Amino acid sequence: MSLMPKPEFTVSIVARYLPEQSDPEQQAYAFAYHVTIVNTGDVAAQLIGRRWLITDSAGAAQEVRGLGVVGHQPMLQPGEQFEYQSWARLAAPRGRMEGSFFCMTHDAHSFEAPIAAIELSQQSVLH
Repeated sequence: MSLMPKPEFTVSIVARYLPEQSDPEQQAYAFAYHVTIVNTGDVAAQLIGRRWLITDSAGAAQEVRGLGVVGHQPMLQPGEQFEYQSWARLAAPRGRMEGSFFCMTHDAHSFEAPIAAIELSQQSVLH
């Protein structure tokens, strides 16, 4: 009996507040985030699409869905990684993002790569 190949992407994110792109008087808080996606499975796979749920501390929520990330749909061999940067704007100084990437193996088996929740926070709010 042979084991089926296991598709898996591991996602890590680092976020930071962008004071130069924010205007608290207008309730506009910008955050950059750097995403690293690593193929930790044992089969080649492609990132096809994304789904983000972004909420802020004022209770506003938005869902973002789309094909690829920053114009790319990277095909990753086992052990390869893809990195990108993007940003989000909130109407409150704190919020969170979470979601998933929709992926497909080289032989057309789909799977989801979860994106754990990350906190978005204006530094001065923490002090």
